[in-house]
Amino acid sequence: MSDFFNSGPNPNMTDPGGHKANHDVNAQKYHTEGVPGFWSEVTNLLIVVAIIVVIFLVIRFVL
Repeated sequence: MSDFFNSGPNPNMTDPGGHKANHDVNAQKYHTEGVPGFWSEVTNLLIVVAIIVVIFLVIRFVL
């Protein structure tokens, strides 16, 4: 049975500067392009709100 609190040995860090390099690349990408998917999330939220409003209006005028 494995020990839940003992995750095992530390992973082998073959490239210690890799994490910082990846962070720098992602930070530059976010700085130039913005957060990916922001406008799609806003659009999806507006669509859901519009559907809820239409359902509310249909129920209000039918009943």
